[in-house]
Amino acid sequence: MRDDEQEATRSQPVDKASASLTGLAELVYAGADFRDVQQAVCDVAPILVDGCSHASLMLHEKGRFVTAAANDTVAARVDELERSENEGPCVDAIVEETPQLVPDLAAAHEWPRLVRRVLAETPVRGAAGFRLVVRRRKVGALNLFADTPGALTAASVEQGIMLASFAAVALTAAHEHLEAETLRAGLTSNREIGKALGLMMAFHNITEDQALAILQATSQEMNIKISALAEEIIVHHHKTLS
Repeated sequence: MRDDEQEATRSQPVDKASASLTGLAELVYAGADFRDVQQAVCDVAPILVDGCSHASLMLHEKGRFVTAAANDTVAARVDELERSENEGPCVDAIVEETPQLVPDLAAAHEWPRLVRRVLAETPVRGAAGFRLVVRRRKVGALNLFADTPGALTAASVEQGIMLASFAAVALTAAHEHLEAETLRAGLTSNREIGKALGLMMAFHNITEDQALAILQATSQEMNIKISALAEEIIVHHHKTLS
């Protein structure tokens, strides 16, 4: 093989990984909802993480674990087994707050009940779990599974940490976009918020999006409802004019 052909072959995985990350970023910038972002993370995991064959996102909601997305039925099935046995990489990644890696499940001492069922019921032979933190809250974990013992390595862990971090940032952005859209929709039914935004736009010479962002951030910092904050702005404005 010529040198230029070898160089092209080596660059293919990098190009594919770069394209995958670019696709994820575009989803976020486009304002995609949670489901699209979650599914995209699982779909690109086998491309971005060495040795990964299957991937899932399991979230902790209202005291229970739910699978938010999976790249295939195998990953979804392992999630089911984790919930059934109440042990596994997702549970430990959240509880212990550190990445979990078991390259060879057949030789592992972790999660004995889960391992027994995974080996018997799925092709999975290795697993790793990475905690997801969104808006300072532990919300779940990214689960990665390998069909070949030893395929998940220390390098895989580093790649998994990077993907989990990217997923957390993407989900945070999606969450904030959803909040903004929800607030924007509420303007038609909440005259006080609409008035407050109009006053802020006129007084500070800013756009509606900027006023909306300021109102939302102030509401979170002061820990009061946006409608109550809007009323305060209107009252303050009237006092200023009187």
